[in-house]
Amino acid sequence: MPIPEDVTGFEIDADVRQELKSLPKTLADDVARNLVMVARLLDSEPEEAYQYSRVALRLASRVAAVREAAGFASYVTQRYSEALTEFRAARRMTGRVDLWPVMADCERGLGRPERALAMAGEPEVKQLDKAGQVEMRLVAAGARGDMEQFDAAVVTLQSPELASPAVHPWTARLRYAYAEALIAAGRGEEARDWFAKAAEADTDGTTNASERLAEIDGVEFVDALDPELAEEEAEQAAEPAKRKGGEASDEQVIFEDDEDVEEYYDEDDLEIDEDFDGVVPERATDAEKAEQADEAGESGK
Repeated sequence: MPIPEDVTGFEIDADVRQELKSLPKTLADDVARNLVMVARLLDSEPEEAYQYSRVALRLASRVAAVREAAGFASYVTQRYSEALTEFRAARRMTGRVDLWPVMADCERGLGRPERALAMAGEPEVKQLDKAGQVEMRLVAAGARGDMEQFDAAVVTLQSPELASPAVHPWTARLRYAYAEALIAAGRGEEARDWFAKAAEADTDGTTNASERLAEIDGVEFVDALDPELAEEEAEQAAEPAKRKGGEASDEQVIFEDDEDVEEYYDEDDLEIDEDFDGVVPERATDAEKAEQADEAGESGK
């Protein structure tokens, strides 16, 4: 796949670059540039990111960073089986446990929530940092929801991290998940408060907590940039002008039927000549008018 000329490969993290030093330099540069494209496109164009990850994987499948990048590209495009394979390979190569929650979420994606719950109880969870443990709670609660164990999902998310007033990168998502779990458990009034708390903590817009809160409150947001809405408003604005241009003025009277005509004209205003043969007499010229006037004067004498 084509790579923009401005991508050098040095944009990747130093630790990833260090891993690539096991490859010949030219190959390492090619892999690095493909990994940069994966990182750039993962959120905005996940399918393209996936294609770049496959190129990197074909070039350097024995590099853990490449397997991890391929795993995330597969994960965001919902290729959960491929993602799980890549994450397992990366974990075997590095011995790290930080991929454990996303591996469990792949099990959910494959329709195996019970396996995700089993992973939530494994010793690896205790090796995770605080953020990883919160992620594991989110996955476990999601698995409970998949199994329609909604009350259990609520209990799973109840933790010191949820109760803490401190805001961390994962706070908004945790509060949001708890609000959704409450909704599923039929506890809508409590859910509203937690959506509000999630919106308060979500300064980066990682959730749609504000929209969910507005939905519960019955507030409807209107997109001012919606072209259909703009067209509708333009038509509404033009309607009074149309009506004004189409209405008759006070000096112009339009009759709708014969009855209106009869009311407007008095019978004496119209004299109908029953002997009129349909021929309009010609107008007299000025000379004829003068001659007629002379004749009238002589007859008067």
